[in-house]
Amino acid sequence: MQPLDENFPIQRQLDVDAAPVVLINLFTLDPADEPRFLEVWSRDAEFMKRQPGFISTQLHRALGESMTYLNYAVWESNEAFRAAFNHPDFRAQVAAYPASAVARPHLFQKVAVSGICAA
Repeated sequence: MQPLDENFPIQRQLDVDAAPVVLINLFTLDPADEPRFLEVWSRDAEFMKRQPGFISTQLHRALGESMTYLNYAVWESNEAFRAAFNHPDFRAQVAAYPASAVARPHLFQKVAVSGICAA
């Protein structure tokens, strides 16, 4: 796991009280590891779906030959995400990802932009 923003890594973000939150997780991996990555990610997603405060998730694959994936997950609150992220069962599962898989998680909140985006 590497920070998406080196100045404010996920461990610091977990301490912020916010609701709702969106997890953006950018993954890169070797092409040979794609089947294993998808298998492990699917198990992680199934685990997260059962956690209190989980709303939804979606995985996207980059176009072409890029081995980049983007996952976003919506949570009712950072408190709910933090409990799931720190759950021993989830932490144990992280070790199952292929060695080439690098995750860059970051938490976000919606921003209201008048006439364009609702908060």
